[in-house]
Amino acid sequence: PTNYLDLEGTLWLEEYLRDYPHTVLIVSHDRELLNRSVTSILHLAQGKLTLYTGGYDRFEEARREKQRLDLKLKKKQDDERRHIEAFIIRFKAKASKAAQAQSRVKALARMQPIAEQIEERVVPFVFPNPVKAFASPLIRLEGAAVGYTEGAPVLQGLDLRLDADDRVGLLGANGNGKSTFAKLLAGRLAPMAGRRYGSDKIAVGYFAQHQMDDLPAGHTPYQHMQDLMPDATEAQRRARLGALGFGSAKADTRAENLSGGEKARLLFALATFGGRHLLILDEPTNHLDVDAREVLIRALNDYEGAVILISHDRHLIEACADRLWIVRGGTVRSYDGDMDQYRTECLAERNADPNAPRAKMKMSGASRAPGQEARPQAAESRAALAPLRKAVTKAEADIELLSKRIVAIDRDLADGGLYQREVEYELKTMSQ
Repeated sequence: PTNYLDLEGTLWLEEYLRDYPHTVLIVSHDRELLNRSVTSILHLAQGKLTLYTGGYDRFEEARREKQRLDLKLKKKQDDERRHIEAFIIRFKAKASKAAQAQSRVKALARMQPIAEQIEERVVPFVFPNPVKAFASPLIRLEGAAVGYTEGAPVLQGLDLRLDADDRVGLLGANGNGKSTFAKLLAGRLAPMAGRRYGSDKIAVGYFAQHQMDDLPAGHTPYQHMQDLMPDATEAQRRARLGALGFGSAKADTRAENLSGGEKARLLFALATFGGRHLLILDEPTNHLDVDAREVLIRALNDYEGAVILISHDRHLIEACADRLWIVRGGTVRSYDGDMDQYRTECLAERNADPNAPRAKMKMSGASRAPGQEARPQAAESRAALAPLRKAVTKAEADIELLSKRIVAIDRDLADGGLYQREVEYELKTMSQ
């Protein structure tokens, strides 16, 4: 139900469903919705349904524990099966043990196999890092305005700076101009007033849901890769597609026959090909299941360029964004609160609007004060992340260098001639 809602609508829906007095069945990949609005999870896997109590996080914890216990029990059963089989082989031809061996055969036949846990592997997303980094700020807006009709800007008074490693969550209700602002950052719209500063050589990867409808219906993933890699061999193109999750069959499947998730994966590959300096992702999770969303989070956190996230998936924003910008009142401003504070404000505003749908919410006017006091602290916390991320990058580079040195030392130690030379040197020293 949340695929085409904005974050504000999704937050309201969570509250409404949580307090709805009747039965609700929800099919969703939205973790926060499943954590806040349901009392049990019915999980479908390998043709079977299993019921878990609680929200999504409790379900995930219980499922992992069940998998661990099943694997432990399976190992015990496999050991017992091997023991019985060994007894049968050893004594089936011996008259005095024939009856016992036969009973073991029946016991083996009655033993119900415990299904081995088969994790549905999700192919990782691959977002190449920028080949050449640009110094910050990557893009700077000064008094900028943007729109589609001269004299009627959608957004104005834009004074913002985007650094080369920023991760920005772009908040705001549908229709407020989030996509228009994204097009300004991407260079697809020129400012109607003010200035947009940024190099013409900045490579921008733009992902938007409407692009799925624009994929040529008869074009296969291999044909797209052929356009992107004209000088590569067929083997190189197919290897690249395989790493992106398109095996031999899917690589030659027409776009019209791909699933929504496969089309999204193809768009990610096209938008990020070659190493972009800035990724703008407009509702990237609509056709991704929960596991694929977790893989997307890991890919974004590993990516070294700047990211603008427009999403109703609160879990994605909280896991990836370290800055929040809000589109409201015909402009875009930095938001100093966190997602909990934003949720509280959105629900309070909707409750105050007599024309908005109303849910049964227990909120007080004083509930906003603690969040307002916490805003400067939240801003300081996000600012403190930048040097920590640089320290992590340096530590990872040091680890990689030291790992290479260890490999070189191990290779030298594995050389038998090294020890022979040492013995010869000692003998020579002793003789002198």
